[in-house]
Amino acid sequence: MKHRFLAKRYLKNTTTAMGATADLVNRYDDLINLSLGDPDYITDKLVIDGAFADAHKGHTRYTDPQGQMELREEISKFYREQHGYEVDPNHIMVVVGACHGMYLVLEAILDDGDEVIVPAPYFTPYDHQIGLAGGKPVILETYEEDGFQINIERMKSLITNRTKAIILNTPNNPTGACLSHQTLKAVAKVAMEHDLIVIGDDVYGAFSFSEPFKPMTAFEGMTDRTITIGSFSKDYAMTGWRIGYVIGPDFLVSCIRDINEGVCFSAPSISQRAAVHAIRNREKIQPEMIKEYKKRVYYAYDRINGIPNMSMIAPQGSFYLFVNIKKTGFSSEEVSKKLLEEAHVLVIPGNAFGQCGEGYVRIACTVGVEKLKEAFDRIEKMKIFA
Repeated sequence: MKHRFLAKRYLKNTTTAMGATADLVNRYDDLINLSLGDPDYITDKLVIDGAFADAHKGHTRYTDPQGQMELREEISKFYREQHGYEVDPNHIMVVVGACHGMYLVLEAILDDGDEVIVPAPYFTPYDHQIGLAGGKPVILETYEEDGFQINIERMKSLITNRTKAIILNTPNNPTGACLSHQTLKAVAKVAMEHDLIVIGDDVYGAFSFSEPFKPMTAFEGMTDRTITIGSFSKDYAMTGWRIGYVIGPDFLVSCIRDINEGVCFSAPSISQRAAVHAIRNREKIQPEMIKEYKKRVYYAYDRINGIPNMSMIAPQGSFYLFVNIKKTGFSSEEVSKKLLEEAHVLVIPGNAFGQCGEGYVRIACTVGVEKLKEAFDRIEKMKIFA
């Protein structure tokens, strides 16, 4: 949109396919929404009741801008118990969700023109966030035939004297792929050889089905050059609480804390209390939810591979399915439109996640098996999938 009151840098901005879904969800009364990764779970009662009890006790004011120490200590304890390494609570900053954390990190580390390697398909906001921070995204395409693993030689060919960082998102949104420990180890070696920062977007760490999730910071030599971004949104069904965290060296945490003073000062106190109760009760909250998502993902996988002109690789993690629809002869956007108009099923076209996502659609298994069955029953009746 062009207007004399808008900054010139935003004149060419267009709404992304992800953003556009908000305008489509009310299109049909019987619409089945498989677009955004917003869990259908309500945050666990233990979390809600604990947080609001804390609000009545007075936790309604600003917190330490770096986050409540009690929460940072719980996050530190989680990494010690879950992943076997120590995180200094002073190296943790609580943020208003992972997107907020990613923006603060990029703003802190990038000078104008610095390059960030972004494996694609990628979470849509990365591109915009890097640009807002003055950087340049350098796209590293990954492919279904390689299991969406990073090709190390291809990655090395993209490194220049302006390369500052690489973003790793595993389990991945949108592909559902998990980078193997072998791939992560190889990326770590390249990062050390070329003095790069690795930004680990670990939002789906609880949903690794193929092998146990291992953060990049757990690999030898990577502690001081890895920035970890975590979130309570998906792992604890807390998207609306808008709460996450950044783990990094003390100089980085100090910098993003100062930047955030001009953004929102601190994360909401009530959400921080909710996060304390969530992480303390994770063994009560997560297992059944993870089991249910895995059930949904594998049900959808079986249905997809039984429908003509649809296919995908075996699920590895997250609750997303990246469905190959190239045999239909239509583009990602055309197939998404047909799914919406003919089957009343809302998905996101694959090209929303980078050019190499063309020929795919992303499905979020954020509804139960019964609703997924209804969705695929409708899809099977469409001419392009006959």
